[in-house]
Amino acid sequence: MSGTTSGRPRSAPSTEAAASLPETEKWSPSSRDVDPRVKRAAVRLVEVVAAWESAGGGSAASARQRLGQAGYDPALADDLEPLLGDAQAAVVQVGLAQYGGILTSSASVLVVVDQWRLDRRGDVRPGGTTLDIRLLADEPQWTVTEVRPARWERPGVEPSLVARQLLENDRVTLPFAAVGDIRSGTVDDSVLRALTQLAETYRLDVSVLRSGHPLRVFGTDRISDHTEGRAVDIWAIDGRPVIELGAAKVVTDFMRAASDVGAYQVGGPADLDGGGPVYFADDTHQDHIHLGFPV
Repeated sequence: MSGTTSGRPRSAPSTEAAASLPETEKWSPSSRDVDPRVKRAAVRLVEVVAAWESAGGGSAASARQRLGQAGYDPALADDLEPLLGDAQAAVVQVGLAQYGGILTSSASVLVVVDQWRLDRRGDVRPGGTTLDIRLLADEPQWTVTEVRPARWERPGVEPSLVARQLLENDRVTLPFAAVGDIRSGTVDDSVLRALTQLAETYRLDVSVLRSGHPLRVFGTDRISDHTEGRAVDIWAIDGRPVIELGAAKVVTDFMRAASDVGAYQVGGPADLDGGGPVYFADDTHQDHIHLGFPV
């Protein structure tokens, strides 16, 4: 994981029915992170907005107030609509913060969110999304400038056989946005087949497929393979975060295995061909493994 959840569980909202809301934990970055301040600023924004303890807390006005009090631009609430609503209370769990890109003065952090809302009837409704949060360098911390929520398409046809098999595969963990992408039919079958094959050997935690990822390779004008539905990012292998594993053998073996099942581009903590055409490593890919597939 780009970071881990740690610290004391958040206090349950102070309503009688709120006991049914799950306990959650504050997220914290890994000590091995390239710049923990970047992810900390992005995640805190989500934790401030997506949890509230009383009716009205999910309104845009309330979210703007909380953001201002926490030192963020209140106008960012306008881009966080997927995490707001008329629920009586809500709790949030950030499971992952991964770089969509990090440069000297700008960054994209992909924040994977699980949220539970207590509705007016006392029922708890789970949900989640992925947010592409943009930041600029500042002192003493980075400043959030924009939030781009994942928007996956509605299913137009029945999922393919390989899509259904992957959705049912208990060796591959998928966030909400990735499930939406697969059901929508916008992810190429080459990606889905490769994940199924790799899962025969490894347990995989996917961070992002298509929606929620920057449309262009961060810092460039090139359309990302993710946008075309031909890429996937993996943040953990066999339950162990890539950021903690670094260039361990399981990571390099997995990167080679990914190439063997058809990935033409494999980015991660290690460049296995010394500037060759297949493998690459940079700051952005220290916390996940990127697999791109050809047209």
